[in-house]
Amino acid sequence: MQLKLSKPICFFDLETTGVKISHDRIVEISILKVFPNGTEESKTWLVNPEMEIPKEVIAIHGITNEKIANEPTFKELAKDVHNMIKDCDLGGFNSNRFDIPLLAEEMLRADLDFDMKNRVAIDVQTIFHKMEQRTLGAAYKFYCDESLENAHSAEADTKATYEILKAQLDRYESLENDSNFLADFSSRKKFADFAGFISFNKQGEECFSFGKHNGKRVVDILEKEPGYFGWLLNADFPLYTKKVLTAIKLRQFNNKLE
Repeated sequence: MQLKLSKPICFFDLETTGVKISHDRIVEISILKVFPNGTEESKTWLVNPEMEIPKEVIAIHGITNEKIANEPTFKELAKDVHNMIKDCDLGGFNSNRFDIPLLAEEMLRADLDFDMKNRVAIDVQTIFHKMEQRTLGAAYKFYCDESLENAHSAEADTKATYEILKAQLDRYESLENDSNFLADFSSRKKFADFAGFISFNKQGEECFSFGKHNGKRVVDILEKEPGYFGWLLNADFPLYTKKVLTAIKLRQFNNKLE
């Protein structure tokens, strides 16, 4: 089943130096852009992360430090990546919890703004887990009846993710062939930031979702403990989380002036 799209969607996958969003870097990114008329465009880049790739990570994706030594940095590629995904919805496998947050960090480090306004994100892994509770390789075998060759190659994983989503639409009548529906279905708890440090309560207000202030409204804590904001900005939190906190702080300040 072909996707019914109102705008292009970019399926993408990252291979990285590790799994810590605020610290690790991209070493490979592959994007498959699907247009509403079914036309596809794909691009894969190797990336110099400007840091050592640990041996245990190389054992997973096979990208060595020597292989990417002469490749461009993400900052050098950022505009090309931005231009390919701008005005597009996003799709991936575990992308809501990892790929999108890490991509946002890399974009902000490259001095390019990144947010999800006017776009949705479809996480194929979440659909899979809600329906079948398995992994990418098993998902590809289950839905497409094929073995996933070159697993942990960004290009192979990206293509498999796209094929799985189309097969999921064929299999489950309850799934609507609509990007907004699929994005909502594949989302978990709503967060203000990508990494999940700031959630929304039932009233739609931002709340901390970690630490000693878990569940408390951000505006209340920033009011009662102004030093906490400074600590957050200097601590090892993702750049996008800090961006969201700063926006809340500025909104709070402007409200006082009104």
